[in-house]
Amino acid sequence: MLSAILSPLGAPGSPQSQALTLAALLVGVALCFVVSAFEYTLMPITTYFVWLLLGMLLLRFRPLLTLCVVVLVAVLVALVLDPPMTVARVVAVTTMLISVALILFASSRQQSGLPGPMGEAMLADLRERLQRRGTVPELPNGWISESALVAASGVGYGGDFVITNLSDDGRRLEVILVDVCGKGVAAASRALQFNGAIGGLIGALSPDGLFNAANHFLLRHGSDESFATAVHVLVDLRTGDYELTNAGHPPALVWSGPDRTWTADRSRGTALGILQHVELHTTSGTLEPGDALMFYTDGVVESRSLDIDEGVTWLRGEATRALIDGVDGAAARLIAQIERDDDDRAVVILARASPDRAEREIIAPESHGPRERLLPDARR
Repeated sequence: MLSAILSPLGAPGSPQSQALTLAALLVGVALCFVVSAFEYTLMPITTYFVWLLLGMLLLRFRPLLTLCVVVLVAVLVALVLDPPMTVARVVAVTTMLISVALILFASSRQQSGLPGPMGEAMLADLRERLQRRGTVPELPNGWISESALVAASGVGYGGDFVITNLSDDGRRLEVILVDVCGKGVAAASRALQFNGAIGGLIGALSPDGLFNAANHFLLRHGSDESFATAVHVLVDLRTGDYELTNAGHPPALVWSGPDRTWTADRSRGTALGILQHVELHTTSGTLEPGDALMFYTDGVVESRSLDIDEGVTWLRGEATRALIDGVDGAAARLIAQIERDDDDRAVVILARASPDRAEREIIAPESHGPRERLLPDARR
């Protein structure tokens, strides 16, 4: 709250804002000290903890250190001016010394250099900006998109992410699904950086050029464990023509409306961030009304008890049943069937609606028989 009041005089976390915040807190400490000097019972040691807590929330390490020193000096002088030194006061001073040490230690561990709440707010803002980049924009009539991402770490952002771009004329749609290797927070931090790099290139380079640039980025900035798989689709929304480029990612699935089956796409390639020259394969096709494409990460089709081929077979069956209930929410329904594991999971569906179906429907529910489960216990 205090930083919000002072923000018009300087950006939160800036040197000017930090100086003003420290000055305001020191004024508060000085007022407490004046009252304590005249009547200690009105302002005992415990009241100084308020300023320490505010400082922990609002200040960087160095100004926080200054505040802590001033508070300790004020407390000791106030005690000297109002003897005797009772056992309760000794305990209170000891508690304050321990608290100051813990507060300074916690502040020194903030790698962003910002106070805890400000650092978290900055990360949350960055995460939201990058997630908005993965939101598929409103598509022309007849096109439907659905996506669902679940982070295993529980922090709201994991190693799987989506980036989309719709051309200015609304004709060409690009979608990239990326899976950064690793699990949990470590993969999420690498994904945040990689997301920003790819997001600045999508729409400006061809799929091959984009993936080659992304490969060089990982080789320059990554470690031995930094690699990623990705699949890129470029769709002409007027004709339905598409090109799929795969970089070591699980095969995309193509839904044929007339055949009512999912077929694994043939495009393959090597993962990004491993070799100097990445091998990329591209396939092409046309999405007719009633057809669809589905992309997913390995967390959807792999588990300790299921290899990727069995997982893809399971997904093909479950995806068919999910489409019977309509494209709306289909990606989320698929992910909901997967037992929570230590791997991130993502599903993206792009469909072209049939002219004889409801606007958000590509399969007639009556066109399928009993909905028996394929591989009933494979994923649970």
